[in-house]
Amino acid sequence: MKRFTYSAFLLTLGLLSLTDKPATTDWPEYNGGPDRNHFSPLTQLNPGNVAGLQVAWEYASGGVDTLKNNTQIQCNPLIVDGVLYGVSAGSQAFALDAATGKELWKTAFTDDTFAMNSRGVTYWTDGREARIFFAYGSLLYALDARTGKPVASFGKGGKINLKEGLARPGADEYVVSNTPGVVYKNLLIMGHRVSEIAPALPGDVRAYDLRTGRIVWTFHTIPHPGEYGADTWPKDGYRNFGGANNWMGMAIDRQRGIVYVPTGTAAFDLYGSTRPGQNLFGNSLIALDAATGKRRWHFQTIHHDIWDRDIPAPPNLFTVVHDGKKVDAVSVLSKQGFLFVFDRVTGKPLFPIEERPMPASTVPGEKAWPTQPIPLKPAPFTRQSFSESDINDFVTDRDTVLAQLRRWQSGKEFIPLPLSPNRTVFFPGTDGGAQWGGAAVDEAGVMYVPAKQIPVTMGLVPTPASSASAQAVDRTGSQLYQTHCAACHGQNREGSHDGTYPALLSISQKRNETSVAQVLAKGQGMMPAFTHLKETERKAIVDFLFGKTTSVASNAGLNTAPYHHTGFTRWYDRSGYPVSRPPWGTLTAIDLNTGEHRWQVPLGEYPELVAKGIPPTGTDNYGAPAVTAGGLLFIASSRDELIRAFDRKTGRELWRAKLPAAGYASPSTYAVNGKQYVVIACGGGKLKTKSGDRYVAFALP
Repeated sequence: MKRFTYSAFLLTLGLLSLTDKPATTDWPEYNGGPDRNHFSPLTQLNPGNVAGLQVAWEYASGGVDTLKNNTQIQCNPLIVDGVLYGVSAGSQAFALDAATGKELWKTAFTDDTFAMNSRGVTYWTDGREARIFFAYGSLLYALDARTGKPVASFGKGGKINLKEGLARPGADEYVVSNTPGVVYKNLLIMGHRVSEIAPALPGDVRAYDLRTGRIVWTFHTIPHPGEYGADTWPKDGYRNFGGANNWMGMAIDRQRGIVYVPTGTAAFDLYGSTRPGQNLFGNSLIALDAATGKRRWHFQTIHHDIWDRDIPAPPNLFTVVHDGKKVDAVSVLSKQGFLFVFDRVTGKPLFPIEERPMPASTVPGEKAWPTQPIPLKPAPFTRQSFSESDINDFVTDRDTVLAQLRRWQSGKEFIPLPLSPNRTVFFPGTDGGAQWGGAAVDEAGVMYVPAKQIPVTMGLVPTPASSASAQAVDRTGSQLYQTHCAACHGQNREGSHDGTYPALLSISQKRNETSVAQVLAKGQGMMPAFTHLKETERKAIVDFLFGKTTSVASNAGLNTAPYHHTGFTRWYDRSGYPVSRPPWGTLTAIDLNTGEHRWQVPLGEYPELVAKGIPPTGTDNYGAPAVTAGGLLFIASSRDELIRAFDRKTGRELWRAKLPAAGYASPSTYAVNGKQYVVIACGGGKLKTKSGDRYVAFALP
């Protein structure tokens, strides 16, 4: 089977773009291309025939956990010259015949490292050989694209460890890469995910020689002494603080040699008294010289973030007509529902951005930044506040909801968290607004953004007093749990309302002590390995979960925050529906030339509410759309386990199909032998939906 073409070679070198490539049939990079626009120029499928789509093939990728439903697939698969490359529910890379779904190869890694939900792989070829770069936990592999075998000349035995160069005494050693990097000439540019609680490792962006695995350049997202931005941190901040990392992916302009790197919040991400200042380059879009890693320009979307408002998705690169001239632009989304648009070369905003005064913090020691940047155009694609008038008409416990809302802080963006039992109401919620799937952009410069609009409530509680000390002290398993586990699993072990973080109250009925200890030591799913804790500390936590009381000598390590949060609590009523008025999930079309919204429709539905005569409400969602020159937009993402096709001009739904599990991922579209396919990973496992392991491809019969 022919795999490597001259056009693919030129595409990799940046000498050919997706729009230049004749008769494009591939989906060769994460989110479709280096611009991350989820766009395909294919036209075979169109509004006139899309209703005829049928299942063409299914592939069982393996690794699914149907007992506890805690596995997912977030992968956006690549398709190059008739071969599909993806990642299974069990975090194994594989290759398929893209026309039939027949497996060509699959990895079987069992390394002693944390393997998490992967969003895909990176493909590279020089026209003679081809490689797949695949991150498995903290390990980055170079695989032969034809066989799936590690390339021995890369790193040590075909792999490198992304932890190398980041570790420092006392810090949480958690490092994984769940989003594919970008290729520029002979470089693979990578970000990574680190802990969001202190002490975390730094979020350095690094470029590797893609043949040898050697680090070529490093950009410090927490600046070192003498580097730009170092004065926005306390002295020696780079030694004591972590985070400000690129976990969401990048976009690259290969012709100009610029890589666009968004970043998240510095750790701890919901309280920052120990890191006073603006905190560059946290929450920033950074334009770097792709060859050297030197900063060209940056824009910080949130100053001194204490709301966990990471830039949630890769940037989009596109060309628009602005003030009568064509402008190459770059944009980033926000969890708050904002869209920031800049000149790609200069960093100048294409639409006005205003610094607005924001509330001060009431928590001892915290100094919230006095202003935050608000784009005046485009208008937000989500509502911006939650008040009494926003409670939905059919909420089952209105009096309770109303009483809580009147006690809590709401009605404005960027209200700092208070001390519990008071809470701040995040609207939209803590993970969006926009989320990691990002947005699609078509060839006319119209953006399509999926988003969620569900309130989340949160406050701060003091970290157990002994843990704030740098001295070794006796701490109970309960105190260790509150410090390291409660933020996700709840102060009372009740878990998160959406099921992402399971309840631990009855853990003895599902697991034994040995298996829980293994999860703490090695991680599983969204759970990081607690390698920063001593074995005795991990055992004390296990003892606490199984009803025993143990005290151990413990040391707080670096930069331990005096407060931790009460958990990411989605605000649902007794019936399990968000307390806010719908829509709870939306799909919005925005004309990037004018900054005006074209349309917005609900994304997803609850069948039982529709049966009662309630119009589609939209649902919580994860993933993104694929948009085509044929006039279509394909998206799954919603918790109703459906994939849909919309008319991209009007937002009218044209087709839907039931999936074997929810598609919390982004579809890819491609053609083989003249037939266009749409493929989606059906991993489920979030939002209390069942897990799955299938990839499903659709085509016309």
